[in-house]
Amino acid sequence: MDNQRDNQSISPTETAIKARVDAILGRMSLEEKIGQLTQLGAMAFMPGPKPEDVIRKGGAGSVLWLTDRKQFNVLQKVAVEESPSGIPLLFALDVIHGYHTIFPVPLAMASSWDPSVAERAQTVAAREARAAGIHWSFGPMLDIARDARWGRIVEGAGEDPFLGAAMAVAQVRGFQGDVLGAPDRVLASAKHFAGYGASDGGRDYDPVYLSESQLRNTYFPPFEAAVKAGVGTIMSAYMDLNDVPAGANRFLLRDVLRGEWGFNGFVVSDAFAVGNLVIQGFARDGRDAALRALSAGLDMDMASNTYGQHLAGLVEDGSLDVAEIDAAVRPILSIKVRMGLFEQPYTDESMLEQVIALPAHRQEARLAAQRSMVLLRNEGGLLPLSKQLSNVAVIGPLADSMEATEGSWMIFDHKPAAVTVLAGIRARLSAAAVSYAPGPEIKRDIPSMFDDFVPPADRKPDQSPADAEAAYQTALDTARHADLVIMVLGESANMAGEFASRASLDLPGRQEELLKAVVALGKPVVLVLLNGRPLSINWAAENVPAILEAWEPGTEGGHAVADILFGDVNPGGKLPVSFPRKGAHSPIYYARNITHQPETSPMYRSRYWDGLPTPLYPFGFGLSYTTFSFTNLKVSAAQVKVGAAITVSIDVTNTGAIAGDEVAQLYIHQKSGSDSRPMRELKGFERLTLQPGETKTVTFKLGPAELRHWSTNAGKWLQDAAAFDLWVGADCLASLQTEFEVVS
Repeated sequence: MDNQRDNQSISPTETAIKARVDAILGRMSLEEKIGQLTQLGAMAFMPGPKPEDVIRKGGAGSVLWLTDRKQFNVLQKVAVEESPSGIPLLFALDVIHGYHTIFPVPLAMASSWDPSVAERAQTVAAREARAAGIHWSFGPMLDIARDARWGRIVEGAGEDPFLGAAMAVAQVRGFQGDVLGAPDRVLASAKHFAGYGASDGGRDYDPVYLSESQLRNTYFPPFEAAVKAGVGTIMSAYMDLNDVPAGANRFLLRDVLRGEWGFNGFVVSDAFAVGNLVIQGFARDGRDAALRALSAGLDMDMASNTYGQHLAGLVEDGSLDVAEIDAAVRPILSIKVRMGLFEQPYTDESMLEQVIALPAHRQEARLAAQRSMVLLRNEGGLLPLSKQLSNVAVIGPLADSMEATEGSWMIFDHKPAAVTVLAGIRARLSAAAVSYAPGPEIKRDIPSMFDDFVPPADRKPDQSPADAEAAYQTALDTARHADLVIMVLGESANMAGEFASRASLDLPGRQEELLKAVVALGKPVVLVLLNGRPLSINWAAENVPAILEAWEPGTEGGHAVADILFGDVNPGGKLPVSFPRKGAHSPIYYARNITHQPETSPMYRSRYWDGLPTPLYPFGFGLSYTTFSFTNLKVSAAQVKVGAAITVSIDVTNTGAIAGDEVAQLYIHQKSGSDSRPMRELKGFERLTLQPGETKTVTFKLGPAELRHWSTNAGKWLQDAAAFDLWVGADCLASLQTEFEVVS
């Protein structure tokens, strides 16, 4: 049924692995094979028999939602010593941006424009997770997201496929290492294939309608890059893609993933997604759901037990052939062989304490947070702050929140232990008076499902209106008695992520009201944002002199914020996503097609009569405490033939008085051709560190991979003979421009 899996060139090692897998498969019963296609949920609330009873009877492919190292070994012992074929389990968990040491959220790491940041972060995450007994991370998330209302934008790399692909490769390498099976690495899962970030209205799980050219030019590239980097598994998405659920979408899972890209790992559904095919109105019943998902190329059923209940019957009545079951089981067994689980199935329960105690892990987390932060505004050079300040107020509901600092998508049972912004500032100004007031609390209008996992004893009662007003006045009074105010505003951890889409992108609650009142006091004010998505901070962008986008910066976030505010680190991050002026402007992104009345036309009128349609902050934007110039833009040839490559060079100079980082960004526009093309597309970037007065020459290569596109007219990949504009600069509005031409 799926011969593409075995049609790749086979090395001697691959031959040995295949022979071993065939031998294991040959002694398995049908029930055991179906067991390998089943992922068991280990949470107490899961219905049905206990996991150990299921494993003992027929084995299982994987177990998820478990963090108890002792229980890992209990279940693994059942699998290895008591199940019929003794096949070890894969233990899986959502390790998104750290296990014990928490790194900045992925959207923040993309703001570094430095793939090595993401690779090092996921290397630490993998090391800690593997020491804890986890074999498999449900990451990285590679969904391109151009609608900031979508909650899961926090888990990805933003709006651009070129930047997204670079971050995808880095994270796969971080999780898996150079060779799958390293003892301190984990199996990665590129998710959610595909188009999940383009849901209607930015509403989580809603349908997605994308043309094939949009899929191939924008949404597929990070996934294809992950496959080329050797990612072991792919997770399908929940939603309908052009009226076919992604988890039962043959075009995605067979035609593209395996047929075109040669993926030879396995595909797992998202949680309960196979069973949900019935709820979505796609499958008649569980039997139909199992048949359609497996036939489409989905190998492992996450937690719904739809495969476990129905696959045997489908084989018995001839709807499925055993060979189709075997084709799905084979890559699962292959990965278990590659990871060495047959030789080393058990977890050393003493290892985790040794690993998480490594100081280098927190050092890496601090560095990642420093490199991920974006300076949005610095009027009058308010930043960096003097370390001799004697009276500072830190104000805001997130200023001393470990949860908001570490951010969304923590592993189950994780206990926040972050250095908050307040703690970081107090550590830096140990001799100063640093007062603190949170102001009114913020909360979601509709609670998150994840709030239900908070133990009742840890849940805070809602703040009464009277208490909120008292907190507001206390915060204002605290600011009034300070020489300088640092406002820490944004979103709480449960306001971004899954189950966290928003209609508005305004600061939640009374935060903007409090900000305006504090600014009206006439004190110097610095705004630090902790958030998992772009926010519409229009008033602040005009009235607050200094704004630092810190995102959700992780365990060392408070120290990293202080490092930047007080000038120990010069910020160099850049936005991986456009900041809309209003939530209603979403989706908004820089790589739009040119209309018949472009913004540069004298006849141009606003797309909205009640406000500018341009972003508040554009893609690629970010300031520094120093200044840079871009000069001497050159292309190696004015003309290049189809299929050949040219090089582009640019000199970047630090024209300021202190060392700093700049990101050189290259954009192109194909002027005409088979199809209309976006007004600008990122096709190269490099982050540089420059001393005062230092110049470095950056060189980029543009070849067929960068100059081709999927053509709607031709229905295939094309590289047109066409003229191109080219820009290099500090963001997507770069003005230093030249041209070149591709000829046949």
